[in-house]
Amino acid sequence: MKRRTFIAGVIATTALMGSSFAIGKIGLTDLSPLWLVGVRFVLAGILMVSVIILAKRPHPHKIADWLRLMAVGVFQTAGVMGCIFLSLGTISAGESSILTFVNPLLVVIFATVFLKARYRRMQWLGVVIGFLGVAMSLGFDLRIQTGMGIALAGAASWAVATLLIHRWRDHFDLWVLTAYQMLFGGVLLLGVGALWERPHFTLNATVIFVIAWLAIMGSIVQFVIWFWLLQHGDPGKISAFLFLAPLFGVLFGWLLLREPITLQMVWGGLCIFAGIFLVNWGTVKRKAVSEVRRTESF
Repeated sequence: MKRRTFIAGVIATTALMGSSFAIGKIGLTDLSPLWLVGVRFVLAGILMVSVIILAKRPHPHKIADWLRLMAVGVFQTAGVMGCIFLSLGTISAGESSILTFVNPLLVVIFATVFLKARYRRMQWLGVVIGFLGVAMSLGFDLRIQTGMGIALAGAASWAVATLLIHRWRDHFDLWVLTAYQMLFGGVLLLGVGALWERPHFTLNATVIFVIAWLAIMGSIVQFVIWFWLLQHGDPGKISAFLFLAPLFGVLFGWLLLREPITLQMVWGGLCIFAGIFLVNWGTVKRKAVSEVRRTESF
């Protein structure tokens, strides 16, 4: 991967990720959370599935591969995005983005526990610093608010999705993976939303813009770039650059929603960024995550 292409991809995908928090919160005044994100991804999924069918992109032939696609959709779309939009009901876009993007720290922890990867002391120091930053962002309040807990659950779901995508990356065409995981996740979100919340929908110009932005720029374009980066590099190192996403999240929250940027958010965010860098930038001693694709899948 060329350096310029890599940098451009990282900036583009993290900026789109960050923008979705503030723009999504704008849409919550006229749509219920799970229905907003469900409509977003069903629309994006249908558009992309139509394109890949017309383009005759290679589809999976095995039932196991379709199940893998569904699993990615459950964690990457339904789990991550559902938690993000639910968290926005009680916390700011900036806070949600900061908490959601601790997922690179969780990638390393999950890789250690489940994939038997081993990391250096400096990397574990990064984990400690990163979670200290989370506590600082929360104001060291041990009574975590509902929205904060939901955002952290989304970060855990994203960490699982990152490892699954890297492990199964050779099974799928990039466009097919992006399209169907969004569609499967979106359908699941609509179903859960219909059962769990009282859906409300007000059609106006703002809603149309929000859904269009989230479905096209914040979903199709963002996911294609993100999955392309994961397929062409080590997920740990790539995840290290996700520290840019909450920066954009806080920036868009300030620009679009006039959300205040508190000192504890700044210091907490800096600790999280430092932790992510230390954790993911080192070299794994044994069975690195980048070698996961060589292992047998179920």
